[in-house]
Amino acid sequence: MTGQQLKNSILQMAVQGKLVPQDPNDEPASVLLERIRKEKEQLIKEGKIKKEKTPSYIFRGADNLPYEKVGKSEPVCIADEVPFDIPESWEWVRISSLGSIVRGSGIKRTETVESGKPCVRYGELYTTYHTSFNQAVSFVSEELFERCKHFSYGDILMTLTGENKPDIAKAVVYLGNDLIAAGGDLAYWTAHGMNPLYLTYLMASPYVVGRKVNLATGDIIVHISGDKLGTILIPIPPLSEQQRIVDKILEAEVKLAEYTGKENSLNLLQKNFPDALKKSILQWAVQGKLVPQDPADEPASILLERIRAEKQKLVAEGKIKKDKHESVIFRRDNSHYEKLDGIERCIDDEIPFDIPESWMWTRLGSITELITSGSRDWAKYYAETGALFLRMGNLSKDSFDLRLNNIQRVQVPKKAEGIRTALQAGDLLFSITGEVGMLGLIPDKFETAYINQHTAILRFLPALRNKYIPYFLLTEHAKKCYKGNQHGIKNSFRLDAICDILVPIPSSQEQKKIVDRIEELFNKITLI
Repeated sequence: MTGQQLKNSILQMAVQGKLVPQDPNDEPASVLLERIRKEKEQLIKEGKIKKEKTPSYIFRGADNLPYEKVGKSEPVCIADEVPFDIPESWEWVRISSLGSIVRGSGIKRTETVESGKPCVRYGELYTTYHTSFNQAVSFVSEELFERCKHFSYGDILMTLTGENKPDIAKAVVYLGNDLIAAGGDLAYWTAHGMNPLYLTYLMASPYVVGRKVNLATGDIIVHISGDKLGTILIPIPPLSEQQRIVDKILEAEVKLAEYTGKENSLNLLQKNFPDALKKSILQWAVQGKLVPQDPADEPASILLERIRAEKQKLVAEGKIKKDKHESVIFRRDNSHYEKLDGIERCIDDEIPFDIPESWMWTRLGSITELITSGSRDWAKYYAETGALFLRMGNLSKDSFDLRLNNIQRVQVPKKAEGIRTALQAGDLLFSITGEVGMLGLIPDKFETAYINQHTAILRFLPALRNKYIPYFLLTEHAKKCYKGNQHGIKNSFRLDAICDILVPIPSSQEQKKIVDRIEELFNKITLI
């Protein structure tokens, strides 16, 4: 049960006489209502409120059923209209029988001033005031104030216009001392003779909300009139019991606030849990904690040595360029060292976490054939048909799936740069400006495609053309590497900074096991 559902239950119990016990010493509601009728007649004589055209009088007949006399007509039984039973000391009454509902005066937003006489505009009942208030936050000039209608202590404000039917005629009671100007599209219920907080809670009860929904008109803009509100049948307890009900609700609201806070925390936890679990799985994976190591697997050091040899062969054949600064990372004396440009240095302070003995650290640039950015100024080649031209909008933030619902095509002229930025299966795309680190993995048998200058191609050596590195780049650790090393107003990430990212490398066999396990777990998480 949500906090709002629990509050609704409490309010419904309250208006049915089930929230607090009845006290036989209380003055019955029938006596209270008789006194109010006399007071209302006096106010009408004094011209303070208007006389009803067809006043309603509800009473219990000899058969103990409720009857209503409207105007000069004969009494009729209204047992079918009564929604639920109430205690013997309570009575049913129409809202119109209690005081008067007065529509406010039009106050434009442009007519409010920083200081002056207090006023309330109807929209503020939705945005600023809740249940009760004792001071206004808006003001008008004294001249405008004098032309307006005013409400005072104990009057209940209700909205006559809104955006949805359940919220229409939202009720808020004023408990301050000053007269306040009432804006248009709101009404105030005055001279009702009841505990004002009881009536406010009553108007928020599921029963009355349901009646307001049935009486309201409109869909986009919803309206209700004071006359329609006046027809609503409401249960009235003795005045003393009204106060006990209010005290109990106020006490419950403290607990409800705690309940709602915990409910919100739980909802947030449930909302974030799948993503948080995925992040944990990825971090376990790249730390060697997701699958067990197999001593029979070829160590990562041999895999990296083979990759270096393969890379040297491609350089010798002129197929790729030689690294400007070749990096080799190795262990010695239980520490990590890097040989760069012939100089060895300890890099223990750069190693972010421990990895299994059979794993190795390497720079991302050491395991790639190519890291380059896309083509510039290709907007002039845009066309309805032709090769696919991938942009940042085609990459993903929390996965490496390509998003191809909004694509651009290009007709590439023969003289235009193209070979360098033509994509191959297994290429990983990496955004390098704006939202840095968005990814896209090019699948097998992908159509001819190119990328723009805001995206980099990471083309790995064949031994590492799998999903292990893409999953690594989704870890929170990897994101910190490129989120914390951006430059310029547009948040750019340099290609050499991509090359410098430290990557933990397991054996080829373990990489496959890790990828399989990640995808197995991710599929299960989607069912949560």
